[in-house]
Amino acid sequence: MAEILQKDGTWAFDGDTIRIVPGRERGVHLLRQTLGELAVPLAAVAGIAFEPGRKGGRLRLRLRDGADPLAQATRGRLPDGADPYQLAVEPGRTGVAEYFVDEVRNALLLEQVPEGPADRYLLPGPAVPLSVGAGDGTVSFDGEWVRLEWNWKTEEGKKSAGTRTFAVADVASVEWLPSHGLENGYLRFVLVMGATKAPPKHDPHAIELYGFKKDPLMALVAAAVLARLPHPSGAGAADRPALAGILPADAPATAGTDGSPGSGSGSGSDHDALLRRLRELGELHRSGILTDEEFAAAKQAVLKRF
Repeated sequence: MAEILQKDGTWAFDGDTIRIVPGRERGVHLLRQTLGELAVPLAAVAGIAFEPGRKGGRLRLRLRDGADPLAQATRGRLPDGADPYQLAVEPGRTGVAEYFVDEVRNALLLEQVPEGPADRYLLPGPAVPLSVGAGDGTVSFDGEWVRLEWNWKTEEGKKSAGTRTFAVADVASVEWLPSHGLENGYLRFVLVMGATKAPPKHDPHAIELYGFKKDPLMALVAAAVLARLPHPSGAGAADRPALAGILPADAPATAGTDGSPGSGSGSGSDHDALLRRLRELGELHRSGILTDEEFAAAKQAVLKRF
């Protein structure tokens, strides 16, 4: 067994799994502390390297594309300190780091682990429930429902749409982008009913990020949702309805106006819910959130349910 213990964290390898435990020191990034311990199967690893520096160095673990929902969500855009697949190595411990690299590389060769993309997620993604407040709102995810709530920094037109709640089954994709320079970042949920051309500041399904401490935590929410969507390789995508975002897929007759679970049942509540949805679509269209084409497609899908 190979193991390296540092203030930044501990990595241990038993031949099958690399266990990554974040350090408890004050300087360890909030994202890594929140994410907690990771168990990375050897099958998810594409490579590993030790990069020596003037003050110790850095271990870097490279995962196969599509193996981890967090890596899929962040696409290498996390700062080094927030990246759970990097470990700062202190001076005098470079020999241990190099031995760790050799052990993992030898195992990759022996097991003939491919470097190419994975066809399914090999890591489960961040644990839920999750709730993060940053930028102009708070996002909560319990494994089935996403909830967006707004704060005093939210643009008034966006805030007027109210709290947004929608099922993970209604999500087509998730986008996370950190702030860069003078450009704000965002966490955006693209619903199956269609994407909007509105910027995150005005998009009722996006949270705009301003570059503060908790912004990277939004990537954990993005990863947790991605872990429950069809894999990017295409597996399972055929099972998703074309416009599942019109109403929650698991309870089309019992949804509230914001997409959250309600208590109605029977044909009467079906009819009322669909009428409410038509009114909502009309409001989104008038406010410019939906284009003419998106509105027409969504409206047609609702009418087919009558």
